[in-house]
Amino acid sequence: VQLQASGGGLVQAGGSLRLSCAASGTIAKINTMAWYRQVPGEQRELVAEVTSDGTTNYEDSVRGRFTISRDNAKNMVYLQMNSLKPEDTGVYYCNAFVIHTTTRGRYQHWGQGTQVTVSS
Repeated sequence: VQLQASGGGLVQAGGSLRLSCAASGTIAKINTMAWYRQVPGEQRELVAEVTSDGTTNYEDSVRGRFTISRDNAKNMVYLQMNSLKPEDTGVYYCNAFVIHTTTRGRYQHWGQGTQVTVSS
């Protein structure tokens, strides 16, 4: 199973970006999908997550500005980021808990990360 993230870039404060992440491989079902952010010298932190039935959860600083969504038919998760602030800068990683068709086991997978830079 692989997760491929895209959509990062450089944007001015107040601008918007949309991140996408596609899951592929031996996927029977995807449970929770999420986006994490990491900045140098700090631990990776949860930004937003969405369960398979669409329930969402957001880190306090992004609630009201970011929207996470998913397309179960396409095995994709998105993060719409509006009203971006310099403190949103970091590498964003997609994450998914996947049940494999081969083993029927549940495994956590990470995408490769995409850089988001917000200038002031």
